[in-house]
Amino acid sequence: MATDPFPRPIRTRRRFSALLAATALGVYLLLIIGATTSITNAATACSTWPTCHAPVDPLSQTDLAIAWGHRLAAVVVGLLVAASAVAALFGSASRGVTAALLGGVALYVVQVGVGAATATLGPAAVVPGLHLALGIAIFAAVVLALARDLELATGSDDDVMATPDPIDPEPTPEGGRTLPSGRLARARLTAFAYFKMMKPRLMWLLCLVAAAGMALAAGPALDAATIVATLGGGVLAIGASGTFNHVLERDVDQRMSRTADRPLATELIPVRNALLFGLFLSAASMAVFLTINALAAALGLAAILFYSVVYTLLLKPNTVQNTVIGGAAGALPALIGWAAVTNEIGVPGLALAGVIFLWTPAHFYNLALAYKDDYARGGFPMMPVVRGETETRKHIVYYIAATLVGTVALAWISGLGALYAATVVVFGGIFLWAAVVLHFEQTEAAAFRSFHASNAFLGAVLVAILVDALVVTAPF
Repeated sequence: MATDPFPRPIRTRRRFSALLAATALGVYLLLIIGATTSITNAATACSTWPTCHAPVDPLSQTDLAIAWGHRLAAVVVGLLVAASAVAALFGSASRGVTAALLGGVALYVVQVGVGAATATLGPAAVVPGLHLALGIAIFAAVVLALARDLELATGSDDDVMATPDPIDPEPTPEGGRTLPSGRLARARLTAFAYFKMMKPRLMWLLCLVAAAGMALAAGPALDAATIVATLGGGVLAIGASGTFNHVLERDVDQRMSRTADRPLATELIPVRNALLFGLFLSAASMAVFLTINALAAALGLAAILFYSVVYTLLLKPNTVQNTVIGGAAGALPALIGWAAVTNEIGVPGLALAGVIFLWTPAHFYNLALAYKDDYARGGFPMMPVVRGETETRKHIVYYIAATLVGTVALAWISGLGALYAATVVVFGGIFLWAAVVLHFEQTEAAAFRSFHASNAFLGAVLVAILVDALVVTAPF
């Protein structure tokens, strides 16, 4: 009778992966609580260790609760880290996975010592940021173990596909569609085609990014005129970028089933008209941004040029890192929102942009998995096409982890409070779990679930930033 690959109560490899995912999320939760403790200076509410006794003149009960929560969370997470290491050591985990977890245990012991020194001797006795840096290192060790274990358990060495011969369709005018005979119906169809070229599905999320940048910069003092001008200019800039993308990729779009019905691929709209429309949107965007300040206009123009030229023409067809580098296009609205309020580029704005930049590969690689064959027909060197599905799924986990670390940095820099902390933990956990399930299921449906989980994560986090910055005046 075959023995279980892992000791009881783990037994199966899928449960071991679940334990590693729970451990990673636990360490992440501890990072968020630790950042909040640092922001609120709640550590001074406890002058003893390992128990927490308030000084003679205690701080608020809220600070005391935060400090106690940090201590209790550290105990639970420490048990999770230890349990993961023990399961790996006595189970069938690889040497690399076991070594990463044992390294995490060693770092955790050091971190506990640093925490004890901070509590009993005061923050001045410890190198600034050391405690947080050790937490990030522990998180990285657990995530490396998780990604490696998932790769060994579910991966394949032969999932890199040969690029198929492109399909050369012979579309009839308007892609074979039957155009309505009435003028009003044709006008509606044409108007919708122009609207579709603007990629409206991207607008809500990118506008949320810009709104979060404005909220971080201004807080409750944010005025309606700045909001309307910034979001209006942003919508026009996104529309211009999308239109130029449709123009430049019209031939490739005909070879991909996902994009074959686009207005220029079906020749519903002439190329010249689309170019003029894109130029009009660009000019209108600059005019709106200039009513705010020149920096916002310059960043808006940079966003249009980066997406239309750098990403569409240079990155997307030529490098497997197109999605990673191209994430800068989605990150720029955070800087535009910040600049619209402050007329400068500040550290919190950069931190928010960093979160968006790191989130983009974790988000888009799921779509690349779902449309792997389509991208191959289009000739795009996407990660699943060039390096295979196993490598892509592993990188999704890496970039989720990097995104979560970025959210910790944003909390530490900007002083966001309880709603933000709870949101990133809950939705980050959902996103990470969807990525773990994707490794085991390896279906198009699982890829789309992970894709939608990534959208839900970022949308929820951005809304939490808005509420925390605009409504909540102090952390916790």
